[in-house]
Amino acid sequence: MKFKGYAFGIISSVSYGLIPIFILPVKQAHFSLDITLFYRFFFSAIIIGGYLLYSKENLSINKKEGLILSALGLCYGLSSEFLFLGYDYLTAGIASTVLFIYPVIVALIMFFFYKEKLTKLSILSLMLAFAGVIILCLKNNSLEINYTGLGIVMISSIFYALYIIIVNKSDMQVSGFKLSFYSMIFTSIFFMLKAIISRESFVIPSVFILLNFLIFAFLTTVISTLCLVFAIKNIGSTAAAILGALEPVVAVIVSVLLFNEEFTTNLFIGITLILLGVILNVLAGGKKVAHV
Repeated sequence: MKFKGYAFGIISSVSYGLIPIFILPVKQAHFSLDITLFYRFFFSAIIIGGYLLYSKENLSINKKEGLILSALGLCYGLSSEFLFLGYDYLTAGIASTVLFIYPVIVALIMFFFYKEKLTKLSILSLMLAFAGVIILCLKNNSLEINYTGLGIVMISSIFYALYIIIVNKSDMQVSGFKLSFYSMIFTSIFFMLKAIISRESFVIPSVFILLNFLIFAFLTTVISTLCLVFAIKNIGSTAAAILGALEPVVAVIVSVLLFNEEFTTNLFIGITLILLGVILNVLAGGKKVAHV
């Protein structure tokens, strides 16, 4: 059972780390990102909704749950929006790594707003993560920060952290599948409204693009989310969260191999420090995580 849990955790992280394979070509082709993300979450919701109907789970929610789930959908949507916007300014590897400091942001928000104590391990993790971000911004041993890109991805990370805090503090009695289903429904509504305001067409121009959307949704969202749920069941949230450290590593490998991102010493040191910081933070707090 433990082996199964670790296998599910690794599959979850690897599938999520494949996002640049689907997003970067869409951005390079100047295809609508809002339409792409609408279909990503819409198809994901349909697939998970199908599973919930098959397992005969009650899909009804009350008003309070509806408000919380819509807030989760908004956080989910804004986090995705800012991450993919950040790809315009930072390489996919660096953007994915900066996003991954969200557990550290969770610890800071919990400290300042909920008066949770920061342990020595948590403080060390903060220092390592921020040192990693600074090293990622070093170029030729000089501090050349793309402030716009860094700021945009940090905003993405903040919304992702808020998503996790709302899940942890809302005390909703819903399963992980049901929570994922409604989060994806509300997130798809967010991108649908954006696309309608921008007067973009929802017509899928070819079967090839339809298949791309379906594979994108299935691989990076459904597989990732479901495997995370199974991993948490088998090995617990702390171990599953630590395996999540593979996400930016996979994104960096994909960016280097497929999109010619330069694998520099700074990138290696920066990602290593951030991963160490996040793993220490998870060990200190054991927070449950969810995927964007």
